[in-house]
Amino acid sequence: MGYRLYKIYYFCVRVILEAVAKVVFGIRFWGVKSNTLPPISNLLLIEPAISLAQKIRSGKVTSEEVVKSFIARIREINPILNAVVDERFEEALEEAKEVDKFLRSTSKSQDEISKEKPFLGVPFTVKDCFCVKGLKQTAGLYARKDFVAEKDADNVRLMKEAGAIILGVTNVSELCMWWESSNTIYGRTNNPYNTNHIVGGSSGGEGCLQAASGSPVGIGSDIGGSIRMPCFFNGIFGHKPSSGIVSNRGEEPEAVGALQNYLVTGPMCRFACDLIPVYKVLASSNVHMLTLDKKVNLKDIKIYYMENDGGNPALSPVERELKLAQQKVLDHFKRAYKITPVKVEIKYLIDSVRIYFAKLGEVKEAPSFASELVLKKGELDVYKEFIKCLFGMSKHTFPALFLALFEKTNHNNTENPKLFHYCDKMKMEFKNLLGEDGIFLYPSHPTTAPRHGEPLFRPFNFAYTAILNIMGVPVTQCPLGLSSKGLPLGNTVNARMKK
Repeated sequence: MGYRLYKIYYFCVRVILEAVAKVVFGIRFWGVKSNTLPPISNLLLIEPAISLAQKIRSGKVTSEEVVKSFIARIREINPILNAVVDERFEEALEEAKEVDKFLRSTSKSQDEISKEKPFLGVPFTVKDCFCVKGLKQTAGLYARKDFVAEKDADNVRLMKEAGAIILGVTNVSELCMWWESSNTIYGRTNNPYNTNHIVGGSSGGEGCLQAASGSPVGIGSDIGGSIRMPCFFNGIFGHKPSSGIVSNRGEEPEAVGALQNYLVTGPMCRFACDLIPVYKVLASSNVHMLTLDKKVNLKDIKIYYMENDGGNPALSPVERELKLAQQKVLDHFKRAYKITPVKVEIKYLIDSVRIYFAKLGEVKEAPSFASELVLKKGELDVYKEFIKCLFGMSKHTFPALFLALFEKTNHNNTENPKLFHYCDKMKMEFKNLLGEDGIFLYPSHPTTAPRHGEPLFRPFNFAYTAILNIMGVPVTQCPLGLSSKGLPLGNTVNARMKK
């Protein structure tokens, strides 16, 4: 009876919140037109990163020309999108000139250069939570607004060693813990498909920039969907690796204890062909743990899928167009490869929200979110800060204060042992179901990109991505065209861990 009352309560709360949101945001954005981005006139902007690298190596185009093209694109779109929050354009151009000078004088073959520096001369960007020497690393926290990194994060260093040239850092949510990229330092980032809508978080600025052709490839991090949601909302590819493959060193906030099992770093890009080459660079010495070069016969793959999480009443229902997009993928596999996808019911996915918070709450080594908000110097007075927020005097965003309050008041641990048991059962079910040749198709999110501010009325929708961080499985978000309203559609492809 208790669980039934729980479901009824959250169903009623969700329906009321969504009804209020529909009215409030319908009025708020009534007649507000989306800003249109300048059209792309330079074809270099719509080439895969690996293609740009090949053209630079072969002398078909110079690195300086490529870097200049992306800098020009950022300058024309950033006033509209607010994606890039700090840059090093002059330094990048000098580095591009050095690459061109090297290529004119080297005796190495293109194959040798490709193996040693696969992204030589290609620009890239990262989210503003990673250290980039000489650039600000704020993680969206006002108290860090003047912090300048003195060294590179591991992923930035590895990309540089692969020959890539860093252009700048992109906007995030406050301390990277909300799914709309907005903070009190830089403001909010706007969706390139409709600027009245969100870009997701916390790697939202990166997802936005990739979608708008402002960078050939980017790097994000993900502890609850921070790569996959922005990639979904912006219509690009993004990969959440298995736990423990890519280094998180040089990221703020720092993951400690068991959080290191949930936080991952991975590639974000417009073209699927860039995912594996970038992932290989990021995996570095751990690449031997993966089978990225293994040839796959698609006819031998087993496909399983779910249209939703089983119907959690606290989450928005999966939109019809997202279900149809998934069905088109399944139909394609039937026609092209004679595969019969199997619809399954993974019982405990419906408890994703509760399992996620229970597992995060289990990590006792990590500072509280209220402590992170004040640079680990004590704890933020959340109630006082809420009052200041009401009068526009707080340096924190409302979602950050909401999360700090939720953490402070969420002390009901009586069900945690049961939720941990559910989690273990679900991991085993995934392992047994997928085996070595199975994939699992699952919604990236229950709705297309909401309007600015709407996530506050749908706070638990991130559960579709978050539960897979707890599972530790590799997940790729794949774009699937546009909805009738011109917003990106997508779906995730999941597999079992290789460890």
